[in-house]
Amino acid sequence: MSLIVVTPTYNEAENLPRLVSALLTLPLENISILVVDDNSPDGTGRIADRLAAEHPRNVEVIHRPGKLGLGTAYVTGFQRAIEMGAEAIGQMDTDFSHPPEMLPVMLETLQSFDVVLGSRYVAGGGVEKSWPLWRTGLSGFGNLYARLILGLPIQDITGGFKIWRRETLLGIPLEQIRSNGYAFQIEMTYLAVLLGYTFKELPFYFPDRKWGQSKMSLNIQLEAALRVWQMRFEYRNLVP
Repeated sequence: MSLIVVTPTYNEAENLPRLVSALLTLPLENISILVVDDNSPDGTGRIADRLAAEHPRNVEVIHRPGKLGLGTAYVTGFQRAIEMGAEAIGQMDTDFSHPPEMLPVMLETLQSFDVVLGSRYVAGGGVEKSWPLWRTGLSGFGNLYARLILGLPIQDITGGFKIWRRETLLGIPLEQIRSNGYAFQIEMTYLAVLLGYTFKELPFYFPDRKWGQSKMSLNIQLEAALRVWQMRFEYRNLVP
């Protein structure tokens, strides 16, 4: 099954070469990386172009004119990956919070499910042990808050480490996605559940990034808190 991994970037100059190297050394015969860069001031886009020149069969870059947001970056990447003929489309952060070595197992599991999700909140999963109590609590509360409001059976609905079947993404109305921060992860999962697609959660440990700066902000968290109520209203008539 051919896999294209979509990874949005904004100021990930230190992480991107490491991630591309890690992905291309995985025991997968048909893997490609699609970088969606939002005109990073630190030169990530130029580094992505260099990597694409070094690996023309495995790396492609989409350049966007500015910081347009995580949600639109993924939608753009998903649409391009479908055009490229991918049978499976992965999504992951560039900062190694999502372990590349899990992808072969996730891809194998996708043979039996429509979506495979790396999960921090199933048995065997977890988050950075050095996080202060407030941060661990905020992460867990945000996930529980969204799950309860939307009535979802998925344990980690705020997570962004996923592999989708091509047919699953074709069945989701990507043009209707409005969330443009981390609420995007919730909205995609919510739509997939409403449309009857099957999920499998595989546990993983979510560490802190080693290089670069986190993109999480108060505004992103507030957007997610509000968007879950809007999603519940907007998709109330959506049926499989």
